[in-house]
This record gives sequence, structure tokens and C-alpha cells, in this order.
Amino acid sequence: MYFSKKTMEPVQEEQTSVWMCSNDGCSCWMREDFSLEDSPHCPICQSEMVKNTKMLPLLTNHHKSH
Repeated sequence: MYFSKKTMEPVQEEQTSVWMCSNDGCSCWMREDFSLEDSPHCPICQSEMVKNTKMLPLLTNHHKSH
């Protein structure tokens, strides 16, 4: 029998806007495009969230209301 390793296509990443929890003890974050609020609170600890950026794989939110 012969098994071949499939070569994985590299994942494209881009600098992405995210909301990050302002509480130093909490590591929660979410993509800005997937947030339901203009100024969200952390769903884990309820702290205020601040805008930041992260290198993340490309995703498209087709259900975002404008």
C-alpha cells in the first residue's frame, strides 16, 4: 500500500481589526466584522473591549448587516 501526504495549501493571513478585552487577566477577543455591537463588552468577564489588530486567516462575513 502507498500513502501520500497531501500538501497543505498555505493559509492566507491579513492584518484584521479585532476587539480585545481590556482586562489583563482575560484573553477574550473577537473579529470586528463579527461583532454585533459598535462598542461591545467582553462576553466572558463583561469588561470593556478595545480595538486592536491581529494577523488572522482570511474570513468573510456574508451575513453582516450594513
